[in-house]
Amino acid sequence: MAGEQHDRKTTATGGDVEEFVSGVRDERRRADAQEALALLREVTGAEPRMWGPSTIGFGRQPYSTADGKQREWFAVGLSPRKAALTLYGLTYDGSNDDLLGRLGPHTTGKGCLYVKRLADLDRNVLTELVGRAWASNHEPEG
Repeated sequence: MAGEQHDRKTTATGGDVEEFVSGVRDERRRADAQEALALLREVTGAEPRMWGPSTIGFGRQPYSTADGKQREWFAVGLSPRKAALTLYGLTYDGSNDDLLGRLGPHTTGKGCLYVKRLADLDRNVLTELVGRAWASNHEPEG
């Protein structure tokens, strides 16, 4: 069954997003996750789903792996990790450098934005960054 979707470690689940966020132990990280969740809901107009035990995703982004397998991922998302709040889908292929330069303190990975304190970021820039990512990543159902 190696070619089927469920061979991925992180897949959409029926987990409760609000319960997950309210269970984040670190108070500041929990508050940042709640604020980021509200921002993503506002910008995308979508409702989130849990992906695996600790990632929250919005929308859908189908893709093909190098070996031709069809996969589905979320268009944008977040995870309140211990080291940083991780925002997914905002920096693919070096995109959005113009906004990242004005965002505030952060680091990036392949498609990810890592933030220590959400309050240190420019909210307008973050909103635009999420909006761009949603427009370019999200593929509506149907």
